[in-house]
Parts: sequence; C-alpha cells; structure tokens
Amino acid sequence: MKRLDFPILNNKSIIYFDNAATTLKPKCVIDAVDDYYRYYTANIHRGIYDSAIISDYLYDEARFTVQKFVHCASAKEVIFTSGATHSINLVVFGYMKYHLKPGDEVLLTKAEHASNILPWLRLAEEIGIVVRYIPLNSNYSIDYKDVVQSITERTKVISLAHVTNVIGDVRDIVRIGKLCRDGNILFHVDGAQSVPHMSIDFQNSFIDFLSFSGHKMCAPTGVGVLVAREELLNEMVPVFYGGGMNLSFTSDGKYQLKDGPVKFEAGTPPIGEVLGLKSAIEYLLEIGMDSISQYEQELKKYLVAKLKDIPSIILYNSDSESGILAFNVEGVSSMDVSKYLNSFHICVRAGNHCSKMLKEDMGIPSTVRISLYFYNTKEEIDILVAALRNCKKVFQIVT
Repeated sequence: MKRLDFPILNNKSIIYFDNAATTLKPKCVIDAVDDYYRYYTANIHRGIYDSAIISDYLYDEARFTVQKFVHCASAKEVIFTSGATHSINLVVFGYMKYHLKPGDEVLLTKAEHASNILPWLRLAEEIGIVVRYIPLNSNYSIDYKDVVQSITERTKVISLAHVTNVIGDVRDIVRIGKLCRDGNILFHVDGAQSVPHMSIDFQNSFIDFLSFSGHKMCAPTGVGVLVAREELLNEMVPVFYGGGMNLSFTSDGKYQLKDGPVKFEAGTPPIGEVLGLKSAIEYLLEIGMDSISQYEQELKKYLVAKLKDIPSIILYNSDSESGILAFNVEGVSSMDVSKYLNSFHICVRAGNHCSKMLKEDMGIPSTVRISLYFYNTKEEIDILVAALRNCKKVFQIVT
C-alpha cells in the first residue's frame, strides 16, 4: 500500500519494522518541508512580506488540519509542540501543577512509556501528589473493572496510552473517558501509538488532553501536538516564555500574554516541521484511517500465524489489536536477534522500549519488537520469518 510514495524504500533494500519508534516519510511530506526552505522561508506572525504571509497562512491552516484529523471542537484547542514528550510535560507542569494538591492521586499503568510516567513522578516530588498504577491482567493489558476499582475519592487524573508501545493493547478510551467525565476526573491520553494508526474522536471520547508526535505518523521529527479542551487550555500556564507569545511587557515588570494556543508556542516554532505534519495528515486522510487500521490488523494476524510455526519463538501479545508484536527467541538475547536480523537489512527494535516498569510484571528484561505500518507487506513478513527459522545461525553472525 503506497510503497512507491516513500523514497527510502525505493533507494535502499531495507525492511522497516520499527514504526513504533518512528515512521518513514513519503515524498509529499519531504516536498512540503523542502518547499518551505527552498521557496518561502520566513518566520511566522512577524513579517508582512510575501514569504511571511505564505508561511503564516500555511502554519495557521495546519491547526485546522489537526482539528479535522482528531475531531476536536476548535483549532484554538491545537498547540504545536516538539513531540508527545513536550506535550505531556506541558500538561503536567503547565496545568496539573497548578490544579492538583498534596495527596491527590494520578492513575497510570506500568505499561506506560517513560514520557507518561517520569513527569508525573517529578510532580509527585514537587507538590506531593500520589502516583498509583492500575493493575495489568495476565495479557499485560488493563480490564475496565480494574480501572473502576482503582479509583478512589482522591483520584483526580487518569493518564493512559491509547495504545501501549510494547504490548500494543488498545485501551477503550471512550468508556474510560466517559467514566472520567462522570466522575469529574481529568483524562489525558497519550496518542503517540494510536493517532497514526486509527481514527480518533477527541470530543466523543471525552478526552481532556491528547498528546501525540508527528514523526510516528509520516511527519518530520521535532513536531508534535497537544490538544486540550479550550476551557482547560485557558487555565493552563506556559512552560516557556519569550517572543511570539506576548502582547506587551514593560520595565515596571508588567507583561501581557496572548491567548492560547499561541501563548504556549514561545520563540520560533518548528515551521517547516509543522508544514510537514500538515502534509502528512492530509496524506493519511487520503488513504483513510480505517483502511490503515484494517490493513495493519490483517498484517499482524499473518505475522502471528507465521511466527507461531517456529518453536523457538516466544510471543507475548499475539492477541493485541494493534500492529505491534513483542517476542523473543528462546536462548538468544533480544539485542542479538536485532543484530542478526540487521544482517538481512531487517529493522526491528530490541530492549525495553522506554517502558522500563513493564518488566516488573512481565518478568523479562527485554523483547524484540516488530511494529507494522501501512507500507509493510506480507512479502516482507515472509523474509523475516525465513530469517527467524534459521536463527540457530545467529551466533555465527553477531559474534
């Protein structure tokens, strides 16, 4: 599906199965960034010459593109950041820091990415909130009943990945979001592994804050998005201060900031990257998010069926509904498996995948991760499976 749109797949003989880490970039995205630097480079919201006017228009239009993509109420709810990590830190230190008090509880899981755990741990040190973890079931995912049972009268926030980056389980964010809204609990969703792969409805999922990265959805690195309900955004405090986000400041210490979302984008933003994100979203919408999701699930079922025929392969999440598969080869470290597969130009991830608490429940230090996207094929999976059938040769290659 759409493989010819990706120059790297035409210029290099690689099989790229590391899409949860970052995705490849189609020509339209590369061209959008190139056009900005080649033909109309200018800073935004500062100049009244032709190049600046073009840059202003395209940058501002990107907010409406994001609004359409995630179905939030207004483009005013869209903040451009450097990525999901930046977005989550803005939620924690721009909003939660000023709205939570000592003893308030935040519910996470041990399957979360570091970006959705470490800021909360830091806030616990700063103001005395309590971080608690919803238990994982035998499949390392969460059951709705456990979410309900984890809530106490002190629970003020639930912050979860929509799709986790190791197990790849798809959380029922609509049901959890409704639970939060009814219980006056703030709901933050880490959409880094879901927004690129499936349709998201910000409003109908009862989400308060949604974070995601551009580079995991065919856009450049260095750009991400925080979507926040406007009434919450109006109460949020900027984390960075500087040019572009103020109306005035004087030597007597007085200053006035612009309204959101601009007041959260101090300094020169990643303009070329935002325009690349705009192009990437338009590209994904043209393909169709439901088509992408269905195709990935078809590939995942094919991959799982093939790997189950290899006795030495240990699968950890064969039933999860995303395109992420974690496995190990019996008697071989994940790092050695990754090096072995690299000799066939097959790109996979090995390690703990920035989810370092998960090993407490899984009881293993690391896994090999395959993460699929719409430009992967069954033929590529066949090559991977053939290489893994001969994994006894791994030590001849990696030693």
